[in-house]
Amino acid sequence: MTNEELAKIAREVRKGILVGTHAARSGHPGGSLSAAEIFTYLYFEEMNVDPRNPRDPGRDRFVLSKGHCAPGLYATLAQRGFFPVSDLETLRHIGSHLQGHPNMNDTPGVDMSTGSLGQGISAAVGMAIAAKHWGDPYRVYALCGDGEIEEGEVWEAAMLAGNHALDNLCVIVDNNNLQIDGTLDEVNSAQPIADKFRAFRFNVVEVADGNDLGQLREAFAAARACEGAPTCIVAHTVKGKGVSFMENQVGWHGKAPNDEQFAQAMAELEREA
Repeated sequence: MTNEELAKIAREVRKGILVGTHAARSGHPGGSLSAAEIFTYLYFEEMNVDPRNPRDPGRDRFVLSKGHCAPGLYATLAQRGFFPVSDLETLRHIGSHLQGHPNMNDTPGVDMSTGSLGQGISAAVGMAIAAKHWGDPYRVYALCGDGEIEEGEVWEAAMLAGNHALDNLCVIVDNNNLQIDGTLDEVNSAQPIADKFRAFRFNVVEVADGNDLGQLREAFAAARACEGAPTCIVAHTVKGKGVSFMENQVGWHGKAPNDEQFAQAMAELEREA
């Protein structure tokens, strides 16, 4: 796909994030919106997946380590055809297969149940080790938050990945500089993120604008070309990207738009079309 085609899909992903969180009256729009291009590039260009066969043993695996950003993953899976887009309106409803955090037992396309921060990347490392052990060619991708990587378990997983040269693993850090309680500097900054991953024997690719699909295309190509080491893509993004009143506002980490805000946000995205 061209970058322009992917950008149109990313816009639809953003709409889906808003539809879901508005319908649920809860959820996490900020970090879902910042990762819209990352989700889109992974599922429409980078990863080998088939919505008609979501459990294909040969598929690439994706783990949403920052599991609270499930609205972004669900919106992407719906656009890719794993389930109807209309299902997004059931986010967090009783009986829905789209709960507040991903559940691999209920939702087509979800490879790992996540929610407890720091644990997703550990599961991804395990998947990558299994692929190496059995000689399987699939690749494993994990999306972490820059607040999430304050968790010690992230670095235990990184140490194992680097020491075992898991070049079938690609970790993406959504570096939007905001977490639930404020900026990274105000809470507990993990900077310098790139240097830390390099110290754990990762090939590191920094993306100056992680909401730019051209830059993401180059980063994922570099990750795929790397041999003998796992790759970490540090993507500098904008929290709440695409909705003017949500951008770079920490208050939208875990708050749903009301009716008026939803209408304004959807109108802004429509005008971008």
